[in-house]
Amino acid sequence: MNAFIDFIMGPMVWISFLIFLGGLGYKLYRIIHEVRTKEGYVFSYLTWYHSLRSIGAWLIPFYPRATRQQPFFYGASYIFHLALFVVPLFLSAHIVLVEEAFNVSWPALNDTFADLLTVVIIASLAFFTGRRLIQPEVKFLTTAQDFALLFIVLIPFLTGFLAYHQVFAYQWMMILHILSGEFMLIIIPFSRFSHMITAALTRAYTGSEFGNVRHARDW
Repeated sequence: MNAFIDFIMGPMVWISFLIFLGGLGYKLYRIIHEVRTKEGYVFSYLTWYHSLRSIGAWLIPFYPRATRQQPFFYGASYIFHLALFVVPLFLSAHIVLVEEAFNVSWPALNDTFADLLTVVIIASLAFFTGRRLIQPEVKFLTTAQDFALLFIVLIPFLTGFLAYHQVFAYQWMMILHILSGEFMLIIIPFSRFSHMITAALTRAYTGSEFGNVRHARDW
């Protein structure tokens, strides 16, 4: 068992990050290559200014008009994505592991606050699941893959929460936490999770078209 734990906390971490970064890099290359091949004219009006302006506008809570039309959903979505980014990066236990490996560290979240954000993530996932089950227009478009992706996000945070609070067998919760986190990293480039990079590209494209061609805002 110790050899297995050493493997998933050592080589498997590197493998997961290499697949994650390599997969995202390849996906980015494919997108740019396909656009250049099929719609090369896009680059004639794509600008840093309009791209960053659009991305920045959509990062501000309730600034875009579309987000104000569904405030509860977009509010929950904004908090969820923020917590999803903040908790893994600023959890003290994760920072300790990075410091042990690379002698590099940064300020950590208060454990109680990190705990609260984890609960927010779990509650948000429950909300998104309920929305897909209940709201007719969303339910119509929902597939089994959508529920699977929500479950994949849930497991690392739920098992991490249970392990921290010593619920159930700590060692097994930690093993599930590590494996599920690595699995999520691995599938990001090959699933709809890749919107973490494609969303920014979409905003850059739309922002440049509206700003540089139509001379209008896309928010």
